[in-house]
Amino acid sequence: MILLMISFHLVYIGDSYPYAKRVVYTFHMPIFLLISGYLLNSSKPVRQFLRTMFWYAVPYVIMESGYTVMASLLPIREHIDHLTLPVFMEKLFVKPLGPYWYLHTLILCAATYYVVHHLMVRFPVSQFILTGILYTLYARVGIVSLPASFYFLAGVIIRHSAIDSIVHTASTVEKSWRMLVCALLSLFALLLLISHPSSLDPYSVGSVLIVCLVITLCLAFKPYLGEVINRTLILLGRNTLCLFLFSPVFTILCKQLVPILSFDPTGMLFLAISLTVCTVGSLCISHMIDICRLSPYIFGKERITITK
Repeated sequence: MILLMISFHLVYIGDSYPYAKRVVYTFHMPIFLLISGYLLNSSKPVRQFLRTMFWYAVPYVIMESGYTVMASLLPIREHIDHLTLPVFMEKLFVKPLGPYWYLHTLILCAATYYVVHHLMVRFPVSQFILTGILYTLYARVGIVSLPASFYFLAGVIIRHSAIDSIVHTASTVEKSWRMLVCALLSLFALLLLISHPSSLDPYSVGSVLIVCLVITLCLAFKPYLGEVINRTLILLGRNTLCLFLFSPVFTILCKQLVPILSFDPTGMLFLAISLTVCTVGSLCISHMIDICRLSPYIFGKERITITK
C-alpha cells in the first residue's frame, strides 16, 4: 500500500494513468485506515495513550508545516498563492495538504474513539454507534473524510468482535489449491468491479468490496511470493511511517526526471527509478535522523528506522 501511495503521488504517473490512479485511491488509504483502527489499543492508560497521540502529532506538525510552506513557494498542483497565518492554521488543523491528512485523521479518530470507549466501557455496540455519529459530524463540518473515518471505525469493530479470530486465521494462510482458487476468484471479482467506474465511488458498496478483495488477494498470494520478496516487503511495511513522511520530498524532486526519461512513452522506467529514489531516499533520511539522535525528539523513540 505504501509503494502504491508513493507511485501515484508522482504527478507524471498519476496524469498518465488517471483510471489506474482512481482504482488505487479506492483501496490503498482505506486499507491503511482499516489497519490503523484494528491496531488501536483503547485499553491503554490515559497517560500512555496521550503520549502515543503526542508522538503522532509532532511529526505531523513538522511535515505538514513544511509541506504548506513549500506549497506557497513551489509551482505544485496544491500551490498556495498567498500564505497567511489563518491559511496556515487552517491547513494544519482543519484541511491538511498533501498526504499528511492521514495522520490528522488518525489522531482525531483514535482520540474520539478512546474517549467514547472509556465513557461507555460496558456498552460496546453503543460505543460504535456514538463514535460513528461523531465521525459523521466531523465530516459535515469538513474536518475529516466520512469514508476514511468509517474505515478506521471498521478496523476498531473488527478488533472488538468475533471477526478478529477470522483475521488471525487469514494472516497465517499457507499454500493450498483451495486458497489459489479463492485468490483467482477474488481476482476475477476485483477486475469485474474496477471495470465499472461507479464502483470507484468511495460511498458505494462496490468500493467496500474492492477493499475487501484487495486484502484477500494480498493474503492469498503472500505464500507464493517467495521468502526474499516477502522479507523485503515486510521490511518496507515496517518502515511505512518513514516512507510516508519523507517520500513527498523526493516525489517533488523526481519531476526533474520526466524530460530526461521522455523517450519511454509508458512511464514505467520513470516509475521504477522514481520509486527506488523515493524509497531509498526516505530510508536514508530516517537513518540520518537516528544517527543524529533526533528520533527521541521527533518520534519519541530511540530509533525510527527498522533494519530487521
